[in-house]
Amino acid sequence: MNGNIRVGQLFGIPFFINPSWFLILVLGTVSFSGGFSNLPGITGFGAILLGLITTILLFASVVAHELGHSLVAMSQGIEVKSITLFIFGGLAMLEKDAETPWQSLAIAIAGPLVSIALFILFTLLGGAGLPLPLPVLLVFAPLATINLVLALFNLIPGMPLDGGNILRAIIWKITGNPNKGLLYASRVGQAFGWLAIALGILAVLGISQVGSLWTAFIGLFLLQNAGMSAQSAQVQDKLDHYTAKDAIIPHSPVAPAMMNLREFVNNYVIGQPQWQQFLITDAEGKLWGTLATDALKTIPTSLWAETHLKQLVITDNLPATVLASTSLLKVVKQLEEKPQPALVVVDEEGVVLGLLEKASILQLLTATKTADDAIEPVSFVKQ
Repeated sequence: MNGNIRVGQLFGIPFFINPSWFLILVLGTVSFSGGFSNLPGITGFGAILLGLITTILLFASVVAHELGHSLVAMSQGIEVKSITLFIFGGLAMLEKDAETPWQSLAIAIAGPLVSIALFILFTLLGGAGLPLPLPVLLVFAPLATINLVLALFNLIPGMPLDGGNILRAIIWKITGNPNKGLLYASRVGQAFGWLAIALGILAVLGISQVGSLWTAFIGLFLLQNAGMSAQSAQVQDKLDHYTAKDAIIPHSPVAPAMMNLREFVNNYVIGQPQWQQFLITDAEGKLWGTLATDALKTIPTSLWAETHLKQLVITDNLPATVLASTSLLKVVKQLEEKPQPALVVVDEEGVVLGLLEKASILQLLTATKTADDAIEPVSFVKQ
């Protein structure tokens, strides 16, 4: 999984660590140990150990933050593929998007709420006068502060942060268009990314007292991810304006069953795009079965005129169908959730209109390109 290291699972969710996490583990240990080394009674080794413990607990807080998102998503029936720790924090990978803006809002806000709860918990523990060892008490303060910063930072209203997803859910609710919400939240995220980069550069040049080189790196991270979100929103919005019927492959391999093999070869094979498999329809035009062209080889050519196509048709394991009026966005999601090489497009009466593949969707989206630039279909039935 992109070089990530699996470290176990919790609530059925696999946990991974990206190699970049080890860099921040070292930097965090050094940074926190510097603060502990000035305290009375803390040795050099003790400061490093406290720094390491604090950093690990910091990432435990990040895991708790991501679990907040994940558990709410799971309560909505959305599978959580994994949680990964990396240099900029954590990432929970969900199987699919929420179905309503309120569900999306609940998932997005759950993480910051967990961080705020941890801030309150560590603040109370640090000020409760508990009879705990001094090193333990010393760890509470930075953990409380970091969880508060984590919550506030993630509430910035721009993608890919939680605040961006919250803004997206709000705009989705107002406009009824999730893609518009994603696009606006992505643009805000890009703006914050540029701002962070500018502050970081100005700080490095000594012009500004706000920011650092790390600020610039965070800005670059926001800018790149918000840019990808904006691009995704634009593609999804475009897909939502087309239907399955628009992406039907020209000269789809569809043939009626009521003909002999000679007629089939003359009308559908010779001089036509070479297909390995055809969709065979009944007298009403509805999907009846499939025919592999290799099956023709089992019948001598001298018998083709008296052998009907229906004698070679296979009627089980038929490809999935989709209504012609279904938006391409829903079609793409269906292909992603249940990977399959192609879908049979049918009308309201079940009459087969043609075949649809991912490649034909890509060709539709790139229809303005020349024939030489067109994307070559990777067909499950085409040679």
